[in-house]
Amino acid sequence: MSQARVPVGVVGTGALGYHHARLYRTLPDAELVGIVDTNPARAAQVARELDTTVFATLEALLERVAAVSVVVPTSSHTEVGLAVLSRGRHALVEKPLADSVEGAEQLVAAAARAGVVLQVGHVERFNRAVRAALPYLEEPRFLQSERLAPFSPRGTDVAVILDLMIHDLDLVLELVGAEATDVRAMGVPILTPHVDIANARVEFGNGAVALITASRVSRERTRKLRIFQPTGYFSLDLAAGGGHFYRLKAGWQSLGATKIEDIVEHVRLEAPEAEPLKLELASFIAAVRGEGEVVVSGAAGAQALALALRVVNAVHASSHVTVGRS
Repeated sequence: MSQARVPVGVVGTGALGYHHARLYRTLPDAELVGIVDTNPARAAQVARELDTTVFATLEALLERVAAVSVVVPTSSHTEVGLAVLSRGRHALVEKPLADSVEGAEQLVAAAARAGVVLQVGHVERFNRAVRAALPYLEEPRFLQSERLAPFSPRGTDVAVILDLMIHDLDLVLELVGAEATDVRAMGVPILTPHVDIANARVEFGNGAVALITASRVSRERTRKLRIFQPTGYFSLDLAAGGGHFYRLKAGWQSLGATKIEDIVEHVRLEAPEAEPLKLELASFIAAVRGEGEVVVSGAAGAQALALALRVVNAVHASSHVTVGRS
């Protein structure tokens, strides 16, 4: 006998929270019960568009749901997340998990005490290009990522490292599967009091190295990831959702090759089309129902945050200019 649909709510209905609510309405195993927001006018607008209910308080929403998405400003993640988890409700908290390692650890501990699911919204784990590459990944040794975006006021309450780079830090941690042992970084503020463009070099305990660049003051939008491993080279376009794997042919040393094409075969990387956020929410609901593992656990989110904050500290250590640390 199939389980009943999971009653869910969304806390925070800004640009991203709106899409959480929109997509929950499309999931067969979820029932969007309602939303809550500190901006009543915005909440009313979203409720009209999505035909759902506005709750006056978080407490009132939690009375009616089993799980929620927490899509509030990063500075409020710990407070709101603890309120949700302490009531025994499952939570998907948008990235970054918190604005401090201590806050992230509090959330992880609260979820463990309550015995509920805590998932973190690192949506790039569900990117089509990443999904296509996973079957071929084997001991990545060198990774390069570029995440460049035009300026937008959204997210500028924190450094670009916590706003954008953390996506790639999480991906790199997952793909490398080892602890970061050394972090060096540089960055500068351009249009905000916080760092707007940054570059980091991260070395890992297993010998892997990652070079990661993030900017929110670029003219064009770019999201690329290159991965080198003993068996070949990946070029992933995260924005387009595809990529290429140039794989060394078996026994290539004995082929007597005179050009690279003789020893490398090209694999076009493709995965089924799907909206990454929808896949993320579906995975959260499956975990709540006990039908799947948590893809990005609270512990993984805390690890990504800790590495991001190490990058922030490295930027400040390398800079003679005092800029916002948050």
